[in-house]
Amino acid sequence: MTADTLGPAEINLTDWDFWARPLGERHAAFAVLRQLPRPAFFEESEFSIVPPGPGYYALVKHADVIEASRRPADFCSGRGATNIEDMPADLNEYFGSMINMDDPRHAKIRRIVSRAFSPRMIQRFEDQVQSVAEQVVEEVLAKGSGDFVPDVAARLPLKIICDMMGIPESSYATVFDNTNIILAGVDPEFVTGDAEQVAGQLLTAGQTLKDLVEELGRHRREHPTDDLTSALVNANIDGESLTDQELGSFFILLVVAGNETTRNAIAHGLKLFTLNPGQKDLLLADFETRIPGAVEEIVRYASPVIWMRRTATRDTELNGHEFKAGDKMLLYYWSANRDETVFENPEVFDITRDPNPHVGFGGPGPHFCLGSHLARREISVMFRELFKRAPGIRSAGPPDRLLSSFINGIKHLPYEL
Repeated sequence: MTADTLGPAEINLTDWDFWARPLGERHAAFAVLRQLPRPAFFEESEFSIVPPGPGYYALVKHADVIEASRRPADFCSGRGATNIEDMPADLNEYFGSMINMDDPRHAKIRRIVSRAFSPRMIQRFEDQVQSVAEQVVEEVLAKGSGDFVPDVAARLPLKIICDMMGIPESSYATVFDNTNIILAGVDPEFVTGDAEQVAGQLLTAGQTLKDLVEELGRHRREHPTDDLTSALVNANIDGESLTDQELGSFFILLVVAGNETTRNAIAHGLKLFTLNPGQKDLLLADFETRIPGAVEEIVRYASPVIWMRRTATRDTELNGHEFKAGDKMLLYYWSANRDETVFENPEVFDITRDPNPHVGFGGPGPHFCLGSHLARREISVMFRELFKRAPGIRSAGPPDRLLSSFINGIKHLPYEL
């Protein structure tokens, strides 16, 4: 498969070999799919913890991703949003919390969680982002070189999320290691090559995180503090509160979404600025004016979350395409963010891109990323500190990419000053 000879028949999004191929070839494949008159249909992977289902449609155009996101009643999340295979509802919620829910249950959980994310609490932790970033950069200056992911990109979001929840520093490594397993895809650095063993690893990782926060939650009910766990377990909105199960599932979602995806955006950002020094110079010439656009462009270009699934709840139409009740579809944010009909020169990294209607935080609708503002803050502050105090920092080699169809992850990235 090459970018010059690629045709629809050669593209198989459920083949793990596809996701191991160079980025340019994968982007070329999605460009081909975007030219098709109808969303392409794909069988499901044999590498699965449950038997493969009937297959799915790939929504690769920006307009299709936007429209499906706007219509949760027609294209639901409750049958699974973070997995292609059909899982039992309780297992969906175990790993995905409200991402894998529909209203009214989704609305209940989001209503409670949103109240806990009050402006006062968010402001408190936004202020802390600055001090954590300063500490991280201080250590970078002392080292001079290393692996950017554990040294920088992973440290800031991990500490902020754990501090928000009241997780002690002694448990940081536990949180980090188990979120890596949950989002490992089939990467041999984190999971085995046997589907049944992977299922056990995933369940163990999820249970470890749930046990950690549920124990903390029980303590916070009796001895509340000013952390997010206390706010969540003691919140009572119109007579509704979170159960231990709901708290545990939300914590998995929070550490996975708030840690892993922001980490990857920061890692991709350093690589992008290294490959595009003119864009870095442009940013440094007027940092405060241009950093908001730079963050949006990093998220668009990297698309840390590659897709989310939806399922048709009834026979319906989407932008001229007919779907049957029960049809699965994957909303490929990764592809929508390079749609040539929406983004001029989509393969160009341009921090002045305006408008930039990317879907890197999800499409419009009830499942838009709750923590997008905190992610933007973390990315902004991290690059402000890095480029202010270590302006010569650059990636020193190719990234070691995660073997996943779901997360556009960077496991390791050498850097130097």
